[in-house]
Amino acid sequence: MIIAELDLENAEHLELTNAQWRFAEGLVPGEPNGGLVDQMPETPARLADYDDSGWAICENIQEIVLTGLCFGWYRITVTIPEEVDGKSVAGSKVWFHTCIDDYGEVWVNGEIDLAFGESGRGAASGFNTPQRVVVSESAEPGTKHVIACLAINGPLARPGGGIFLRFAKLEFENE
Repeated sequence: MIIAELDLENAEHLELTNAQWRFAEGLVPGEPNGGLVDQMPETPARLADYDDSGWAICENIQEIVLTGLCFGWYRITVTIPEEVDGKSVAGSKVWFHTCIDDYGEVWVNGEIDLAFGESGRGAASGFNTPQRVVVSESAEPGTKHVIACLAINGPLARPGGGIFLRFAKLEFENE
């Protein structure tokens, strides 16, 4: 059961978690050709210790950016608060809940949970599918977590519109 929720677009909730959204274009930000290289084994932008300090501050994750076949990263570092709406969240399970337009991946602390379909989770999902990913099995106030969201415009063979996040929340749950 969800005991508390933080809207990661709300200024007060961002302040409570000492968080700020950042955005950069490309599969590997700053690299030519959108950072897309044939048979590339990985991109460092997913890693928790990746330096995103030079990325643009993203004031509105729902703003459509880029067009055509494009890639972009949204990153946020959240600090687990002591309380949300007067309720202690220590020990609760913490979820990150979002919907990436169009295709998306969610990396938490440099890791991806590929248990798609289990318990409603989906760290790698296609075409506007909501994603709910575990951030922590047992919240520890003061702990920082890096959440990196890869957005890709689709469908890949004829992409329309652009990329954005439809919403982003932290949910605290007691079983």
